[in-house]
Amino acid sequence: MQLDVLEQKLVNAARKHPPGDHVPYAFEKRIMARLAEVGIPDGWFLWSRALWRAAVPCLLLVIFSGLWSSNSMNAANTVDFSQQLENTVLAELNQNLENSW
Repeated sequence: MQLDVLEQKLVNAARKHPPGDHVPYAFEKRIMARLAEVGIPDGWFLWSRALWRAAVPCLLLVIFSGLWSSNSMNAANTVDFSQQLENTVLAELNQNLENSW
């Protein structure tokens, strides 16, 4: 569709229906005055508010992971971590030694 034809149709339709008087007097000025009162939001304020809101979930995550870690350490007291690490790191070396003799 051609934009010139569409624009002409819209202008003609707008001319056939003039604006009504049901809008209160100085409505636009009151709205613009309220928008000016709000002002521009401060960037530092927005960042600080977002960080404070993020602090609570982070704190809960730290508490949950601490509890989970302490429970898993209590259940694994019988296992020696240093021995497991040594067996894992030296597993290939031990296997090669057994195969060479």
